[in-house]
Amino acid sequence: MHRFGLVRAANAASYLRGFVLSGIATVLVTRACLAQAGYPKVGSGNLHIAHALWGGLLMAAGVVIAVAFLGRPARMWATMVGGVGFGLFIDEIGKLVNKTGYFYRPAAGLIYLTFAALVLLSQWTGGRTLLSPRERTVNAASVALAGITSGLTPQERRAAVRLIEEVDGEAQVALLHLLTAAPDRRPAAPRPVRTAAARARTVAGRLVAHRVVLRVAVCYLVARGTLTLAGVIADEVITTHAGERETGAVAAVVCCAVVSTVLGVYGMGRLRRDRMAAFRVFNAAVLLDILAGQFFKFTINQFAALSGLAIDLLVAWVIATEFRRLKPGSPDREPATDLGSPGRG
Repeated sequence: MHRFGLVRAANAASYLRGFVLSGIATVLVTRACLAQAGYPKVGSGNLHIAHALWGGLLMAAGVVIAVAFLGRPARMWATMVGGVGFGLFIDEIGKLVNKTGYFYRPAAGLIYLTFAALVLLSQWTGGRTLLSPRERTVNAASVALAGITSGLTPQERRAAVRLIEEVDGEAQVALLHLLTAAPDRRPAAPRPVRTAAARARTVAGRLVAHRVVLRVAVCYLVARGTLTLAGVIADEVITTHAGERETGAVAAVVCCAVVSTVLGVYGMGRLRRDRMAAFRVFNAAVLLDILAGQFFKFTINQFAALSGLAIDLLVAWVIATEFRRLKPGSPDREPATDLGSPGRG
């Protein structure tokens, strides 16, 4: 990337997450408002101003903000405006890929798949690869320059100093002076809000590590595939609706459910012998449903699949938290115990 003049931003993941969240919120709000209004058309006769047009204009506005202005506020506004624009654009993907238009049934799945890919991109961007000395220096310089105009919180100042702790030379000395000269800025959230948020994170961390919560999450993971298969058989979806386009999606959901169930049962069998390996399998099973199964569930059930996705994300959080805790070197690592052990929670 350096050959093209591209330097990774240390905080890129947070901006990408903001972009994704604003886009998702825009799609959901747009769909809800259009449903309540009876899907009106802006225009008359053969003229129809699709909201994908407004999405393109907002994405262009986001690019202009990012190019024309400097500093943290500009990046934030570019992220949010661009995210709203992308949400309006991607909401009309059905019109772009099929003649049936806005109500093309696989459109919901394609929208979900697009945002899932963006979430993976944000995870990869803020991932495991360490920044080079050059990248740390450039990021510290960016923080320092932004601090000259909008100030720095104590946390931001400390984070920037840590970036250049191992960087020697005149650039480090100059950046330390610049970081020191930047004015102070109070955190955006008031102290009571920050205190409440910290307490909520602590409570959530304790709750997610409780053996009862872990047991419920694992049992749900194993039972979910079985319940999906039972629902398909009970409704006779494949035979009753054999002529509909969703038949392939139903078959894919069945395949994902079978694989997820097999992984869940296998993980349960490994739980007492190798807890970390078991949770690695559980993690793979829930990711299979989130990245593959949910795409086909959105195709079949449209946006009614959101409730199932919310439960899957909650279970994925519980499983992933425990898996990270079990990794060697984790500060919260404890000796292996089974789910029913009284030593936790």
